[in-house]
Amino acid sequence: MTDIPRTLTAPTEFLDYESEAVQTFIDDVVEDRSADRRANAVKLYYAVRDTVHYEVYGADLSREGLKASTTATTRSGFCLHKSALFAAAVRALGIPSRLVYGDVRNHLASPRLIEHIGGDVFFHGLTQIHLDGRWVKATPVFNKLLCRLYGMQALEFDGTADSLYHPHGSGGAMEFLKDHGSFDDLPYEFVMASMRSAHPRFLEGEGTVSGGSLSSEASAADPLPTPMPTPAPAPTPALNR
Repeated sequence: MTDIPRTLTAPTEFLDYESEAVQTFIDDVVEDRSADRRANAVKLYYAVRDTVHYEVYGADLSREGLKASTTATTRSGFCLHKSALFAAAVRALGIPSRLVYGDVRNHLASPRLIEHIGGDVFFHGLTQIHLDGRWVKATPVFNKLLCRLYGMQALEFDGTADSLYHPHGSGGAMEFLKDHGSFDDLPYEFVMASMRSAHPRFLEGEGTVSGGSLSSEASAADPLPTPMPTPAPAPTPALNR
């Protein structure tokens, strides 16, 4: 790990893992912080994926609202919040992490959300962590229950391969359209400028529009196709660099 900057394991404004909230979140998941790093990273991935409720409506996009400590406390948020919490949690265990942003075509969306977003192309956040001498991408975003409601299979992660795409044929495969790069901390001004540019109708003050629930809107979403057997997945595209 000699070529990995120490800054990638340090706390930051948004990856504030020294906070009591993030430390408590980690302690609830990891029994032994000195144990195998990959095993602990996987535990934290599933904790963020499934114990932090995925919700796009009424989400706090203020500087305070996007801190890992806030998400660890509220246990709610969407990709921007959940990716930051995971990045912070693994850094607390000495695992280098970065935040990655891109534009994706997303199939887990209700008609109401698509209307607010302005289509099915979303500004998206995920996490990149350094394990066993290599960088792998992880997306602890859509929780298992929400995926079930939308007829999708949840994204798994074993710490050895990228976790980017829902299984092909599950009705929820994402298509990555543009890579905005990786960042040592949440680039607040860039994130907010991107959200305002891409999804102006989705924002309301320092947050997102309220008055909805993605879970309750699942029944209004278009029926998804029945999963079909598929060949081995294609190589990861340019986003995986």
